[in-house]
Amino acid sequence: MLSHLALFLLLSVVSYFFLVTRGTLIYRQLTSDHSDKSHVYWVYTVHRLISLSDQKLFVSAVLLFQYNRLVNRVVEEIQKVELSGKSLLVTSCAFGDLLPKVVAAAMRGGSSRVFITDIIQNELKRAEQKLNGYEGGFELIEADATCMQFDNEFADLNILFFLLHELPDDAKLAAVTEAVRLVRPGGKLIIAEFHRPHSLLLRTLGRIYFTVFEPYALTVWNRSDPKRMLDARDGWDTRRVTHFMGNFQVVVATKSM
Repeated sequence: MLSHLALFLLLSVVSYFFLVTRGTLIYRQLTSDHSDKSHVYWVYTVHRLISLSDQKLFVSAVLLFQYNRLVNRVVEEIQKVELSGKSLLVTSCAFGDLLPKVVAAAMRGGSSRVFITDIIQNELKRAEQKLNGYEGGFELIEADATCMQFDNEFADLNILFFLLHELPDDAKLAAVTEAVRLVRPGGKLIIAEFHRPHSLLLRTLGRIYFTVFEPYALTVWNRSDPKRMLDARDGWDTRRVTHFMGNFQVVVATKSM
Protein backbone atom coordinates (compact mmCIF):
# COMPACT_ATOMS: atom_id res chain seq x y z
CA MET A 1 0.00 0.00 0.00
CA LEU A 2 2.79 2.42 0.94
CA SER A 3 4.73 1.60 -2.23
CA HIS A 4 1.65 2.35 -4.33
CA LEU A 5 1.15 5.66 -2.53
CA ALA A 6 4.81 6.59 -2.97
CA LEU A 7 4.63 5.78 -6.68
CA PHE A 8 1.46 7.84 -7.05
CA LEU A 9 3.06 10.82 -5.32
CA LEU A 10 6.18 10.54 -7.45
CA LEU A 11 4.20 10.38 -10.68
CA SER A 12 2.08 13.33 -9.53
CA VAL A 13 5.14 15.48 -8.84
CA VAL A 14 6.80 14.52 -12.15
CA SER A 15 3.58 15.20 -14.08
CA TYR A 16 3.13 18.56 -12.37
CA PHE A 17 6.72 19.59 -13.07
CA PHE A 18 6.39 18.55 -16.73
CA LEU A 19 3.15 20.50 -17.18
CA VAL A 20 4.49 23.73 -15.67
CA THR A 21 7.82 23.58 -17.56
CA ARG A 22 8.01 21.71 -20.88
CA GLY A 23 4.22 21.66 -21.08
CA THR A 24 4.28 25.47 -21.32
CA LEU A 25 6.47 25.35 -24.42
CA ILE A 26 4.32 22.68 -26.07
CA TYR A 27 1.15 24.67 -25.44
CA ARG A 28 2.64 27.89 -26.79
CA GLN A 29 3.92 26.12 -29.89
CA LEU A 30 0.44 24.75 -30.54
CA THR A 31 -1.12 28.18 -30.05
CA SER A 32 1.60 29.97 -32.07
CA ASP A 33 2.54 32.21 -29.17
CA HIS A 34 5.78 33.97 -30.13
CA SER A 35 5.74 36.82 -27.63
CA ASP A 36 8.87 38.00 -25.82
CA LYS A 37 7.75 35.94 -22.79
CA SER A 38 6.84 32.75 -24.66
CA HIS A 39 9.94 30.97 -23.32
CA VAL A 40 8.98 31.60 -19.67
CA TYR A 41 7.49 28.54 -17.99
CA TRP A 42 4.11 28.75 -16.26
CA VAL A 43 5.82 27.87 -12.98
CA TYR A 44 7.37 31.37 -13.10
CA THR A 45 4.37 33.33 -14.37
CA VAL A 46 1.18 32.14 -12.64
CA HIS A 47 0.89 33.48 -9.09
CA ARG A 48 -0.54 30.29 -7.56
CA LEU A 49 2.03 28.11 -9.29
CA ILE A 50 4.82 30.36 -8.05
CA SER A 51 3.55 30.10 -4.47
CA LEU A 52 3.15 26.32 -4.76
CA SER A 53 6.55 25.68 -6.34
CA ASP A 54 8.67 28.21 -4.44
CA GLN A 55 9.24 25.87 -1.51
CA LYS A 56 12.73 25.18 -0.20
CA LEU A 57 12.39 21.37 -0.43
CA PHE A 58 11.18 21.52 -4.04
CA VAL A 59 13.89 23.96 -5.10
CA SER A 60 16.59 21.96 -3.32
CA ALA A 61 15.45 18.72 -4.96
CA VAL A 62 15.65 20.22 -8.45
CA LEU A 63 19.26 21.23 -7.68
CA LEU A 64 20.08 17.81 -6.21
CA PHE A 65 20.05 19.27 -2.70
CA GLN A 66 22.97 21.56 -3.51
CA TYR A 67 20.92 24.76 -3.28
CA ASN A 68 22.29 25.93 0.07
CA ARG A 69 25.87 25.30 -1.01
CA LEU A 70 25.40 27.31 -4.21
CA VAL A 71 23.66 30.21 -2.47
CA ASN A 72 26.37 30.27 0.19
CA ARG A 73 29.03 30.39 -2.51
CA VAL A 74 27.36 33.44 -4.06
CA VAL A 75 27.09 35.13 -0.66
CA GLU A 76 30.75 34.41 0.03
CA GLU A 77 31.68 36.14 -3.21
CA ILE A 78 29.56 39.15 -2.26
CA GLN A 79 31.33 39.37 1.08
CA LYS A 80 34.69 39.59 -0.68
CA VAL A 81 33.66 42.82 -2.41
CA GLU A 82 34.01 46.24 -0.80
CA LEU A 83 30.39 47.35 -1.18
CA SER A 84 30.34 50.55 0.87
CA GLY A 85 28.21 53.03 -1.08
CA LYS A 86 28.06 50.72 -4.10
CA SER A 87 25.12 49.20 -5.95
CA LEU A 88 24.34 45.54 -6.51
CA LEU A 89 22.12 44.11 -9.25
CA VAL A 90 20.31 40.75 -9.23
CA THR A 91 19.24 40.01 -12.79
CA SER A 92 16.10 37.86 -12.47
CA CYS A 93 14.43 36.67 -9.30
CA ALA A 94 15.07 33.15 -8.05
CA PHE A 95 13.11 30.63 -6.03
CA GLY A 96 14.23 29.84 -2.50
CA ASP A 97 15.95 32.21 -0.09
CA LEU A 98 18.66 33.60 -2.38
CA LEU A 99 17.23 37.14 -2.42
CA PRO A 100 16.97 37.65 1.37
CA LYS A 101 20.51 36.33 1.81
CA VAL A 102 21.89 38.55 -0.95
CA VAL A 103 20.14 41.68 0.33
CA ALA A 104 21.25 40.93 3.90
CA ALA A 105 24.88 40.47 2.81
CA ALA A 106 24.76 43.64 0.72
CA MET A 107 23.32 45.70 3.58
CA ARG A 108 25.94 44.36 6.00
CA GLY A 109 28.60 45.38 3.49
CA GLY A 110 27.25 48.92 3.30
CA SER A 111 25.74 48.70 -0.19
CA SER A 112 23.74 51.75 -1.21
CA ARG A 113 21.01 49.71 -2.90
CA VAL A 114 20.22 46.26 -4.30
CA PHE A 115 18.29 46.37 -7.58
CA ILE A 116 16.28 43.22 -8.32
CA THR A 117 14.85 42.74 -11.80
CA ASP A 118 12.58 40.23 -13.49
CA ILE A 119 10.53 40.10 -16.68
CA ILE A 120 7.52 38.72 -14.78
CA GLN A 121 5.58 41.00 -12.43
CA ASN A 122 4.34 38.08 -10.32
CA GLU A 123 7.93 37.06 -9.62
CA LEU A 124 8.64 40.57 -8.34
CA LYS A 125 5.58 40.40 -6.10
CA ARG A 126 6.84 37.11 -4.69
CA ALA A 127 10.28 38.64 -4.14
CA GLU A 128 8.72 41.54 -2.26
CA GLN A 129 7.01 39.09 0.12
CA LYS A 130 10.33 37.42 0.86
CA LEU A 131 12.07 40.70 1.52
CA ASN A 132 9.70 41.97 4.17
CA GLY A 133 11.92 43.56 6.80
CA TYR A 134 14.56 44.81 4.37
CA GLU A 135 12.69 47.96 3.31
CA GLY A 136 14.96 50.67 2.00
CA GLY A 137 17.68 48.23 1.04
CA PHE A 138 16.31 47.09 -2.30
CA GLU A 139 14.32 48.16 -5.34
CA LEU A 140 12.20 45.88 -7.55
CA ILE A 141 12.15 46.64 -11.29
CA GLU A 142 10.35 44.89 -14.14
CA ALA A 143 12.97 44.39 -16.83
CA ASP A 144 14.04 41.92 -19.52
CA ALA A 145 17.49 40.43 -18.86
CA THR A 146 18.22 40.49 -22.60
CA CYS A 147 17.46 44.20 -22.99
CA MET A 148 17.93 46.14 -19.76
CA GLN A 149 16.97 49.80 -19.50
CA PHE A 150 19.92 50.77 -17.30
CA ASP A 151 22.88 52.88 -18.37
CA ASN A 152 26.27 51.34 -19.08
CA GLU A 153 28.31 50.44 -15.97
CA PHE A 154 25.24 50.68 -13.77
CA ALA A 155 26.24 48.25 -11.00
CA ASP A 156 29.37 47.26 -9.11
CA LEU A 157 28.20 43.66 -8.82
CA ASN A 158 25.73 41.72 -10.96
CA ILE A 159 24.28 38.28 -10.12
CA LEU A 160 22.62 35.80 -12.50
CA PHE A 161 21.41 32.82 -10.47
CA PHE A 162 20.21 29.93 -12.64
CA LEU A 163 18.77 32.18 -15.32
CA LEU A 164 20.68 31.26 -18.46
CA HIS A 165 19.47 27.65 -18.68
CA GLU A 166 15.88 28.89 -18.98
CA LEU A 167 16.60 31.06 -22.03
CA PRO A 168 16.83 30.16 -25.73
CA ASP A 169 20.39 30.32 -27.06
CA ASP A 170 20.14 33.76 -28.65
CA ALA A 171 18.65 35.10 -25.42
CA LYS A 172 21.47 33.50 -23.39
CA LEU A 173 24.02 35.46 -25.40
CA ALA A 174 21.97 38.66 -25.15
CA ALA A 175 21.61 38.26 -21.37
CA VAL A 176 25.36 37.80 -20.90
CA THR A 177 26.04 40.77 -23.19
CA GLU A 178 23.74 42.93 -21.07
CA ALA A 179 25.22 41.63 -17.83
CA VAL A 180 28.69 42.53 -19.06
CA ARG A 181 27.57 45.99 -20.18
CA LEU A 182 26.09 46.83 -16.79
CA VAL A 183 29.15 46.09 -14.65
CA ARG A 184 31.48 48.95 -13.77
CA PRO A 185 35.26 48.62 -14.24
CA GLY A 186 36.64 46.72 -11.29
CA GLY A 187 33.21 45.23 -10.63
CA LYS A 188 32.17 41.60 -10.68
CA LEU A 189 29.68 39.39 -12.47
CA ILE A 190 28.59 36.21 -10.65
CA ILE A 191 26.81 33.47 -12.60
CA ALA A 192 25.53 30.29 -10.97
CA GLU A 193 24.38 27.62 -13.42
CA PHE A 194 24.25 23.98 -14.37
CA HIS A 195 27.53 22.49 -15.61
CA ARG A 196 28.46 19.43 -17.66
CA PRO A 197 28.87 16.57 -15.13
CA HIS A 198 32.16 14.75 -14.93
CA SER A 199 30.85 11.19 -15.27
CA LEU A 200 29.14 9.61 -18.29
CA LEU A 201 26.30 8.32 -16.10
CA LEU A 202 25.48 11.76 -14.72
CA ARG A 203 25.75 13.33 -18.16
CA THR A 204 23.30 10.74 -19.51
CA LEU A 205 20.83 11.30 -16.68
CA GLY A 206 21.20 15.07 -17.00
CA ARG A 207 20.60 14.94 -20.74
CA ILE A 208 17.41 12.94 -20.22
CA TYR A 209 16.19 15.33 -17.54
CA PHE A 210 16.83 18.45 -19.59
CA THR A 211 15.36 16.96 -22.76
CA VAL A 212 12.14 16.09 -20.95
CA PHE A 213 11.72 19.12 -18.68
CA GLU A 214 14.01 22.04 -19.63
CA PRO A 215 15.20 21.79 -23.24
CA TYR A 216 16.93 25.19 -23.25
CA ALA A 217 19.37 24.03 -20.57
CA LEU A 218 21.55 21.60 -22.49
CA THR A 219 23.61 24.22 -24.30
CA VAL A 220 24.99 25.62 -21.02
CA TRP A 221 27.15 22.48 -21.12
CA ASN A 222 28.94 23.61 -24.28
CA ARG A 223 28.39 26.51 -26.67
CA SER A 224 26.43 28.61 -24.15
CA ASP A 225 28.65 27.83 -21.18
CA PRO A 226 28.89 31.11 -19.24
CA LYS A 227 32.67 30.96 -18.71
CA ARG A 228 33.17 30.20 -22.37
CA MET A 229 31.07 33.23 -23.35
CA LEU A 230 32.96 35.47 -20.92
CA ASP A 231 36.39 34.19 -21.94
CA ALA A 232 35.59 35.29 -25.48
CA ARG A 233 35.42 38.91 -24.31
CA ASP A 234 38.36 41.22 -23.72
CA GLY A 235 38.88 42.83 -20.35
CA TRP A 236 37.48 40.11 -18.11
CA ASP A 237 39.25 37.81 -15.67
CA THR A 238 37.08 34.74 -15.08
CA ARG A 239 37.32 31.81 -12.71
CA ARG A 240 35.02 28.88 -12.17
CA VAL A 241 34.28 26.57 -9.25
CA THR A 242 32.23 23.42 -9.86
CA HIS A 243 30.15 21.51 -7.33
CA PHE A 244 28.69 18.06 -6.83
CA MET A 245 30.70 16.04 -9.35
CA GLY A 246 30.61 18.86 -11.86
CA ASN A 247 26.82 19.21 -12.02
CA PHE A 248 26.88 22.89 -11.03
CA GLN A 249 29.15 25.88 -11.43
CA VAL A 250 29.68 29.34 -10.03
CA VAL A 251 31.56 31.64 -12.39
CA VAL A 252 33.04 34.86 -11.02
CA ALA A 253 34.24 37.39 -13.60
CA THR A 254 36.04 40.64 -12.75
CA LYS A 255 35.99 43.53 -15.17
CA SER A 256 39.31 45.24 -15.82
CA MET A 257 39.77 48.82 -14.59
